[in-house]
This record gives sequence, structure tokens and C-alpha cells, in this order.
Amino acid sequence: MYKVNFIFSKTGLMRYISHLDLMRLFTRAMRRADLPLKLTEGFSPHPKLSLKRALKLGVESQEEEAAVVLQFPVAPEDFWHRLQKQLPEGIQIKNVQGNFN
Repeated sequence: MYKVNFIFSKTGLMRYISHLDLMRLFTRAMRRADLPLKLTEGFSPHPKLSLKRALKLGVESQEEEAAVVLQFPVAPEDFWHRLQKQLPEGIQIKNVQGNFN
């Protein structure tokens, strides 16, 4: 299991995106970035992605925490560059740390 923790900001017009839409945004961006996402098992598999807290609609934040599980390790710098290229203006990746246990 290769867990990647990252910190991101949500500012500007992206403050009006809901928590569920933000989860979908990250899922789609990670798929477009061709990251090796670990999927849940079962009838409707989805990436193992979690955001530490759900922000209210209209609230900006500079330090939001998230984690995703990958199938195999990806260098933190590579993860950051690949994902940031796929994200819209207003969502900025600030820090990436890998936990490869």
C-alpha cells in the first residue's frame, strides 16, 4: 500500500465547489494524470481518496489535507507535477509526502 498525503488550497471561484464535486474533481484529475490509483473492491470501484474535512460552500482555504492510495510508488515531485497540470485555477497543490509501508 502506497499512501500519498498532500496539502492543497481552494481559492477564488473554486470556493463555490461543493465537497462531493471536489472529490469528483480530484478523482478525474488523477485519472487524467495517469496516476496508479488503488481502487476499492466491490460492485462500484472508486479510488481510495479522502479529504480530512469537508468545507462549507463558499469558504476558501489555504491548508486542506488529503490522502490517496496508489498501486505502486510515485515520487512526490512527479505526483505533484502530474496532478497540478490537470487541476483548474483555484486549486493549488502545496505539499506532497509519500508514506510507502
